[in-house]
Parts: sequence; structure tokens; C-alpha cells
Amino acid sequence: MADPIPPSLRVGLILAERFTLSAFATFVDVLRLAADEGDRSRPIRCAWQVLSPDMAPVRSSCGVSVGPNERPGDPSRFDYVVVVGGLLEEAGRLDPRHAAFLRRAAAAGVPLVGLCTGAFLLHDAGLMQGYRCCVSWFHHNDYLERYDGLVPVSDRIFVVDRDRLTCSGGASAAHLAAFLVERHVGGRAARKSLHILIIDDAMPADEPQPVLPPDLGTRDALVRRALLAMQQELEDPPGIARVAAALGVGRRKLERHFAEALGISPAEAFLRLRLAQARLLLETSDRSVTEIAACTGFCDASHLGRVFRAREGVPPDAWRRARTGPAG
Repeated sequence: MADPIPPSLRVGLILAERFTLSAFATFVDVLRLAADEGDRSRPIRCAWQVLSPDMAPVRSSCGVSVGPNERPGDPSRFDYVVVVGGLLEEAGRLDPRHAAFLRRAAAAGVPLVGLCTGAFLLHDAGLMQGYRCCVSWFHHNDYLERYDGLVPVSDRIFVVDRDRLTCSGGASAAHLAAFLVERHVGGRAARKSLHILIIDDAMPADEPQPVLPPDLGTRDALVRRALLAMQQELEDPPGIARVAAALGVGRRKLERHFAEALGISPAEAFLRLRLAQARLLLETSDRSVTEIAACTGFCDASHLGRVFRAREGVPPDAWRRARTGPAG
């Protein structure tokens, strides 16, 4: 009997305490679906191992624990070592044994990957000096405060800088995993994985993140949570009372926080978010104004056009042409 063919892509995973389960699961599922024919999940073309020096289960931020299946050992047996971050308050608390393993991996030339706040953990381990890294727009200010003088990339879903790969978390973990699968296994396997996960197509690294406008940056935790909740519902904007209820506060308290932090009402902030997304889509996609209006919560193209012109001085189509040039 012939020896089995070794996997084309071998990944070791380190889970930070209170890691983000969605980023971990999405990343691994792309590998799993690419590893075998159909949906049989055998680790043939791809292999992945969750590593731990003490083999103790690791608790995710949602409370679900994941059990490791190997001790770290020799990092050179992997093509990549992936660090899955989580709650920012845990960043910098990576087990020293994990940090030492990551340094050995870097010394051996094994590329390092940071998912979600994994970029923070790699930085704290001294492994990101001189590298560009991707951070979610939601953690952009946290990164600036923690690493004085270092500016992260927060307008792309992932960044590949030589042997450091970082992503903003969430669905971008699937796209980064698909990038690795395409590189090592092939485009067909990458597309298959994404399609089974009901993701239409792989996004390139330079696909824009949904970004908060600069004038909505704040350190107020309640306001930031509210802005995140709003950004997740641009297509069907909820009333401010509903946003406040979802955050467990009264409407007046939410309005007071917005007034103190940003000098505007929650409704005005929500409108700015929707217009920022409309501008992003006008500049980076070929969607029609009608389509953009529908996915940014405006009644129709005329409604978007009136509001857009009042704020920008020109209608959406003219604004797009000024930035992208004539079609064709």
C-alpha cells in the first residue's frame, strides 16, 4: 500500500483565552471543506491542529470551550501558525509558552497569521515590528492607543505582508483561509469551501472593510457599541429606541452619551454611517444608485439623491464620476 500523500496545507492554531469562536470556526471550516471531496471532512489536502502546552480546553468569548489535540512541538511541521484573538481586554495575556512557540516559528521561517485581535497578540510577542497589519475598524483607536506611532490597516479585510498575515475578524477569516487554500491547494478547492458556506466569491485582501467615518471616532464604549449595532443594520435601519433597548439603556441615556461624545444625536450619527457606506459603494463598486440606496436604508434612489446632494453638493452619480472617471 502506497504511503499517503501529505497535506498540501498544514496549519497549527493557538487559541487565546476568550478567543472569538466565529473567526476560529469560519477559518477552520474553509480548510475542512477544502480538505476532502464532497463534505466528508477528512484532513487529506489540508490538516489543522489546535495546539496547547497543557492540553487544557480553551474558553471562547461566548463561553464555548475548545479542546486542543496536540502539544506545540516543532513549529516547522506547519505551513502556518495561526493565533486566534478575542476580547481585547485579554490581548497581551497570551500564555508565555505560546509566545515562545511563536518566536520559534518565526525563527524557523514559518509564516504567522493573526485572526481578529490576533494581530495585537503577535505585536505583544514582539513579532510584528516592521510589518503592516490589519485591524478591524472597531479596534483601530485601541491599536493607536496601545502601540504609539504604529498605524494599522483598517480599510481592508486582510493584509499579507511577507510572512505575516492578519485579518479583521468575522467573515474576513473565511476569505483569508480561502486565500491560503487557493495558494496551496487550488482555486477550485477554495471556491468550493466558500460556496458550501453560502459565500458567493472569495474577496481579495484589498476588499474594503465597513469603516466608521473619522468624525464618529470616540472612546465612549456605549457610543461605540451603538455605532456597531447601527452599522450592522444599515439596510433596514432600526429606530433609535430599538438600538437603545438592544444595548440595555434608555433612549435619553443613549442620546446624552452621543451629545457628550460626538456633539450630535444618534439619528444624525446613523445617517452619517449610511452616507459613508453609500460613498464607499459608489467609489468601489459598480452597483447602481438604486441598489446602493436599497442596501443603505434609503427609500429609493430619489431619497438617497436628495440627502446625498444636500450633504455633498452633487448627486451620487456626479460624485462617483469625479472620483472614478468616466465608465468604459
